[in-house]
Amino acid sequence: MASDRRFRFGAQISFATSGEEWVAKARRLEEMGYSTLCTPDHFDDQLAPMPALLAAAMATSTLRVGTLVLDNDFRHPILTAKESATIDMLSGGRFELGIGAGWMHRDYEQSGIPWEPAGVRIDRLEEAITVIKGLLAGGAFSFCGRYYTVTRHPGTPLPVQRPHPPILVGGGGRRILSLAGREADIVSVNFDLRSGSIGPQVGPTATAAATAEKVGWVREAAGHRFDDIELSSTAYLTMVTDDREAVAGGLGTGFGLDAAQVLAMPNFLIGTVTEIADELERRRDELGFSYIVVGGECQEAMAPVVERLAGR
Repeated sequence: MASDRRFRFGAQISFATSGEEWVAKARRLEEMGYSTLCTPDHFDDQLAPMPALLAAAMATSTLRVGTLVLDNDFRHPILTAKESATIDMLSGGRFELGIGAGWMHRDYEQSGIPWEPAGVRIDRLEEAITVIKGLLAGGAFSFCGRYYTVTRHPGTPLPVQRPHPPILVGGGGRRILSLAGREADIVSVNFDLRSGSIGPQVGPTATAAATAEKVGWVREAAGHRFDDIELSSTAYLTMVTDDREAVAGGLGTGFGLDAAQVLAMPNFLIGTVTEIADELERRRDELGFSYIVVGGECQEAMAPVVERLAGR
């Protein structure tokens, strides 16, 4: 499944102790050739995503900014659309809207927001995407669904990117990935996090075989539009090392996987710069992943790989 898409790289970061530190991080990512600064959306020790992304966009000139991902349950889609359009307009068209159904149970416990079944949250997300797309298109928009009602909202301001900024939907289950295949411009294939936490149970859901099956779900749901979708994976751990087998073996212990399984998982990048670059090219050829997001404050370590592959 060779992909014609060129590589681009995102960086998922969410913390700084000052405005100066945050701006410096954004500018450094731009210097290193990263395409996008991405932020998650949780209630723990992180910056609020939308104002942080706007600050990063205002401090840079080419760096894109995006959410990875907003929890739909935290905001009405009118607010999500308005804030997305505002950032896109003020940044000159550099915003990417990542949105999901929510997964971290602790966020719901801390906030008192009801933790409803995954099916309900996904149904609500599907309605929200319809509302967001309608509002970002401009003009008076109305919608009446099970979860949301919008009456002749003007959909302002208008984003620069038309008909809307790229929408990213990610997840690890069939229902959410099928929704992504039908509606998203970018699909991020992840662990299956329906348990609401990360632990040994999620490891087998992100092996190479499991990931290939998930890409198949996206393809099936997308139909003729599959070739227009940009496939993304997030590397939560990146380690440049001469002993990839030992590192992968130790990491696999916590997930109930062996070293070979860990090295083949899209959510980890382990090895020398050459080994990591070769692995990313193999994954693009076999699975279609061309948009690679680097998490875990590992962006400096990945800089030589970004320099080698970005735009190729």
